[in-house]
Amino acid sequence: MQRASRLTRELSLLATEPPPGITCWQNGQLDDLRAQILGGVDTPYEKGIFNLEIIIPERYPFEPPKIRFLTPIYHPNIDSAGRICLDVLKLPPKGAWRPSLNISTLLTSIQLLMAEPNPDDPLMADISSEYKYNKQLFLLNAREWTEKYAGQ
Repeated sequence: MQRASRLTRELSLLATEPPPGITCWQNGQLDDLRAQILGGVDTPYEKGIFNLEIIIPERYPFEPPKIRFLTPIYHPNIDSAGRICLDVLKLPPKGAWRPSLNISTLLTSIQLLMAEPNPDDPLMADISSEYKYNKQLFLLNAREWTEKYAGQ
């Protein structure tokens, strides 16, 4: 019950006051959500629309939602299955999830990760080393993928 009322409150806040460049909605059931993140200005993801799937666990907010990209993205911290390497998406001790965080905060954190990759904690080692040692090639590949998969 607490989970349902909290989710309803979070979704209504996301609908009325969404973070810039982020939309989120229910996909049928309350625990199955979808989100869209617009690629940030001055990033290789600019003008891209990235779709994400958010699955809310039974124990939410005591355990974080499972979030993954449905749109392919060329990024050191996001793998080909769309899984995201981000501390707030994992429980402590390895992660930084806290029940005080919410879906809006998580989506904003993912948007920030898109703009500022963390090559020192990669899911994709090859993309990470490209980001670190050949940034121009990384930017070129990321822009190409954005046009190909996330273009309108």
